Amino acid sequence: MTFISIILHEFEFLQGLVTEFQDTDSDESKEQVLANLANFAYDASNVESLRMLQVTDLFLDMLTEENDNFVEFGIGGLCNLSMERESRDQILQNGGVPLVISCLSSNRDETVLSAITTLMNLTTAASRAETTDSAVVQCMLRFSLTQNPRLRNLASVFLQDYCTREQVDRAREGIQGQSQSVVGIPLPKD
Repeated sequence: MTFISIILHEFEFLQGLVTEFQDTDSDESKEQVLANLANFAYDASNVESLRMLQVTDLFLDMLTEENDNFVEFGIGGLCNLSMERESRDQILQNGGVPLVISCLSSNRDETVLSAITTLMNLTTAASRAETTDSAVVQCMLRFSLTQNPRLRNLASVFLQDYCTREQVDRAREGIQGQSQSVVGIPLPKD
């Protein structure tokens, strides 16, 4: 098999997955396809094909679904794609930051962890004000106090590497004396 035929075969396979997602009425089948697409998004060699197949938009659409598995696989796929510059820019241009922020309120650890990592990947000079909005910083402060070490550590990295000291101080002042679910974002279940 030549390199071109391998690339074409991979594109056709991914296209088949997208078609299967669109054609099936089974939530279980859709979940399996989404999980597969999210895993393929981790491999940089698939990113261009996934972009051509508008999988980024599919993942963004999943963030507003009622099905928690759809949301988890959608944010997982975005997390993987957002590591690549063009995909990151596409997510930003398509209004993805508020959708990603909404995933911080999930009661599923994996969804929240993927959302935090995606926000990190989406942070640029132009998007920093949105990805480190005061409500997000307050949320990260609460997450940094949780018993869950993965969530606590990732939130701490976000606060240290993506926020200014002033942002953290203002957010800390804003949440003093308030409950853990301030701003409507509860802590995930440990």
